[in-house]
Amino acid sequence: MFFYNFFKKHLTFSKRPHNQRGYSFSFAILGGVFLLPSNRSHAAYCEFVTSQIRLHYVGGILTLIPADWILLEKLWITDLSGTADFLKDQYGRRGPKPTDPDCLLRSYLLMILTKQPSITRWVDDLRRTPLFAIMSGFEPGKTPGIGTFYDFFPRLWNAHAKNSKPHEKRRKQKPKKGTKKGEKAPTTSPGKVARLVARLLGGDHTKRSSQPFDRLFDFFQSNFLSVSADLGLLGSLDSLAIAGDGTPVVTSSLLRSKSICNCRAQGLENCRHKRFFSQPDCDSGWDSSRERFFNGYHLYMFTASDSPHDLPVYPRLQPASRHDSLSLIVSSIEFSQRFSLGTVYRVILDAAHDAMGIYQLLTHHHVEPIIDLNSHTAKNVPLAGDFTMTPDGVPVCSANVKMKSNGFDRQKNCHKWRCGLSSGTVNTCSAPCSTAKYGRTFLTYLGDNPRLITKTKRGTKEWTLIYNRRTAAERSNKREKVDYKLESARHRSTMMWYMRTFAIMMCQHIDAWRIYRKDSLALKSIIFG
Repeated sequence: MFFYNFFKKHLTFSKRPHNQRGYSFSFAILGGVFLLPSNRSHAAYCEFVTSQIRLHYVGGILTLIPADWILLEKLWITDLSGTADFLKDQYGRRGPKPTDPDCLLRSYLLMILTKQPSITRWVDDLRRTPLFAIMSGFEPGKTPGIGTFYDFFPRLWNAHAKNSKPHEKRRKQKPKKGTKKGEKAPTTSPGKVARLVARLLGGDHTKRSSQPFDRLFDFFQSNFLSVSADLGLLGSLDSLAIAGDGTPVVTSSLLRSKSICNCRAQGLENCRHKRFFSQPDCDSGWDSSRERFFNGYHLYMFTASDSPHDLPVYPRLQPASRHDSLSLIVSSIEFSQRFSLGTVYRVILDAAHDAMGIYQLLTHHHVEPIIDLNSHTAKNVPLAGDFTMTPDGVPVCSANVKMKSNGFDRQKNCHKWRCGLSSGTVNTCSAPCSTAKYGRTFLTYLGDNPRLITKTKRGTKEWTLIYNRRTAAERSNKREKVDYKLESARHRSTMMWYMRTFAIMMCQHIDAWRIYRKDSLALKSIIFG
């Protein structure tokens, strides 16, 4: 009774000044012991898993199947011990001791690895399956509840609001769909890319602009990208090649919204007032692969194209109605402000990005664009004099003869060409346009037309080999949407969709680590001796 009255007294007068010795001492007791989550080392986690498995799975009725050992190996090599230090500023100085954030994150990754889309059901799985609790870092019977997980996620989110846009907004019309089978939706404004690039090139965009997912990406870069980079799984960091591609993410069958005015009660149809949207960052877009409209996000993903495992590097959830070209511009600027592990040398994109503004933006940042030409705009371009240029960047003389490549001048940064009908000192042209014994020569500078005059010439074997690596982005998106069932969740906030997207990316890197270390990892002998 004495201790009860003592704590009750000091908790009742908790707002009084701290210059009173008794009260400050009480806060030292209540706040000093229960301060921050514990920072358990990865070695301590491995010892915990070993002891718990020996306790519950040796000599009893419980057993482990091969699929369980695969999950154990993936989490065994994943060091999340720095999570508490990374999030120490996100925890208060008073109150009960919080659940270890590394265990919560590890448990969430295990949920993704087991293809469980619901956090509510995952909490039940933790209580029902002792192995899942042990692999997460919890003792069986002492697992967290649903609210503990949802209290943890905002600590990785760099904003108070869970969505970027306000809930109240006007309804938008559906975008146009592709005119042909499998064709992507056209841009709503053809000049939007040029205007956006001109504004970016005219201003200072080197300063990092704050985004709600910054804390998530910083943790992903320091704990996953850096590990893959050290293992050589991203390719050469001095000349990193990136493949970019967008993919639809369906979040609901209908746009969830309700009226906040009384126009319908007054008999007024086609009301243009604002409505309340439960998913304000989502809208409608055209899915060219499924050939139907969808509601949700347009996930634009950067993938390391030289990675043997097609590892993702940077995600960006865009509105579903946004075109790939605009998504690339926004994502590339943000990525250049955040990525600090190497230098991007080349970006590989499909024909949806074939816009002059994108070429200008990438070359301005000293990045080589490898972009397929749009068949609708592939035509000869006039050059100086009576010369023209094919879509492959080859000059054509007045006699309609393609010129021959004659090397590349690095000092002048240009391609050199010579007459297509000359062989050595013999020129077979009936009406030569030059008296030189080698025939007419011509120079095409990279800065004149970066779309057609490319550093790696189109149509060559080198170009084909490089461009074929663009499919790494498609394979990575397939793993996220099909293998890890990205769209199976039922979240209603952008924060949770980013959490799920980054967790899936982390699992992709973990899968690559396991393949890399599979020959040297003998987990059964380590645990059972």
